[in-house]
Amino acid sequence: MENDSIEDLEETLRQAMLNSDLAVLDALIADDLVWTMHTGFVSNKESDLEAHRSGIFRFTKLDISDRQIHPFSDDCVVVTLKAEIEGMINAQEFSEVYRFTRVWLQRNNRWQIAAGHVSQIVPLDSQS
Repeated sequence: MENDSIEDLEETLRQAMLNSDLAVLDALIADDLVWTMHTGFVSNKESDLEAHRSGIFRFTKLDISDRQIHPFSDDCVVVTLKAEIEGMINAQEFSEVYRFTRVWLQRNNRWQIAAGHVSQIVPLDSQS
């Protein structure tokens, strides 16, 4: 994975999330990950992997749009994107739209996600 572009890694991540591919997720996520969920909960790598391992997360749709790749240095890239996601969380069906920010760092010739944030996009007409 060390020679892959961030765009390629993002697609690999998308497929791994859809398939709950723990080996690929483990390789793409830094051990010291700091991730802020849309609920405000701050998560880490083990929590993320456990959610896939245990079946808490089961994604059936993960459509990406408006992906923007922002290189900040030779070893730091920030990716923002919109994702339409469907599936099950805690045995409850859901279909929501989210905005993600991911920080990719290159360490030891390997790109990994070190930090990120996800926010749910709420339609304006439902905010009243």
